[in-house]
Amino acid sequence: MRIVALTPETRKDLLSNLLKRSPNQYGQYEETVKDIIEQVKQCGDDVLLELAHRFDHNEITKETLKVTEAEIEEAVQEVGPELYAVMEKSAANIRAFHELQKRNSFITTSEDGSVLGQRITPLEKVGVYVPGGKAAYPSSTLMTVIPAKVAGVSRIVMTSPAGPDGKVNAGTLAAARIAGVDEIYKTGGAQAIAALAFGTQQIPRVDKIVGPGNIFVALAKKAVFGYVSIDSIAGPSEILVLADEKANPRYAAADLLSQAEHDELASAILITTSSELARRVSDEVDGFLQKLERREIIEKSLENYGYILVADDMDQAIEAANEIASEHLELLVQNPYEVMPRIKNAGAIFMGEYSSEPLGDYFAGPNHVLPTNGTARFFSPLSVDDYIKKSSLISYSRSALEAVHQDIELFAEREGLTAHANSIHVRFE
Repeated sequence: MRIVALTPETRKDLLSNLLKRSPNQYGQYEETVKDIIEQVKQCGDDVLLELAHRFDHNEITKETLKVTEAEIEEAVQEVGPELYAVMEKSAANIRAFHELQKRNSFITTSEDGSVLGQRITPLEKVGVYVPGGKAAYPSSTLMTVIPAKVAGVSRIVMTSPAGPDGKVNAGTLAAARIAGVDEIYKTGGAQAIAALAFGTQQIPRVDKIVGPGNIFVALAKKAVFGYVSIDSIAGPSEILVLADEKANPRYAAADLLSQAEHDELASAILITTSSELARRVSDEVDGFLQKLERREIIEKSLENYGYILVADDMDQAIEAANEIASEHLELLVQNPYEVMPRIKNAGAIFMGEYSSEPLGDYFAGPNHVLPTNGTARFFSPLSVDDYIKKSSLISYSRSALEAVHQDIELFAEREGLTAHANSIHVRFE
């Protein structure tokens, strides 16, 4: 991996390079995505089948578009009891963590007769997109569906592309059963997002769409936002490891590579205060590359978006980490609980050498659907809050309103909204 000194110039160059990975930089595909969305709006299921034939090379028909219970049972048998049991343990951890996020409605009353409050209700229908092919991750099924179930969503609709054999990834279907998905359809890409957003003959229109996907999925979610809600526009995966001179270089190298293997656009960055550690981590990376299966992808990722940055001190390192605002941030430092409060921008923070990033991906419980491309500055991980909506409650008695009606009328009149003022005034004529 390239080793460079952390300076204002190198930090600026790095941030500029990382931003090239954002879905907002791929405008050349927007017209294609827009065209697919319009086709789905006009023709529904017929377009889904046509594009499945063209892109996924299968022979899905209207009769086989929806996944059957028999197919799910076959998938469970294919996955096998060992992996299925592990997924059940993971699901239990995810469910327990997200139960802690649940909010309650509230009401406050005053002696003057006014009642104020907030009512929380779950969304009625949520669409979950799960990638297929080489990017099929059953763990994402658990992470997107279980918080929705905890929130109380009554209908969860999943879409995932089928392979040439006409089947959805077995792990995805097994995870869908564990998580409690209500219905699953064999469609992927921008067309699946359009189907969830606008509905087709078989696929219902939903209130919100969540889940990761490729650039076409990301741009489609961006395009339908406003017709439905979305979780976020996800970019490629990324990890930032913050390490001092005491960090284990082998652990740091392994953790960097755990994200670089996702795809060629993934980013893996080490910021350290030790030049010696930087060199040793680079050597460990070279050693691991000789035996890892996805070596070609990893090498491309590191060539384009891999960095080892050597900082003058921990203050400079933390400042850079906050500016990068990484999806995953590992603290391989002597006192991670002292450093953690100074981290302002990160999707998920992993503290200590036995808290490597895959722990969060698969098992610990916190959600692994996280903000990318610096959006951790203002976005949060997927949570129960993404599947609820809030309504304000307001009730005033006559005496409570009488005490303030002139204030309200004055405010409205000064804004030039006399009908607003009149709505209050008529109650005290």
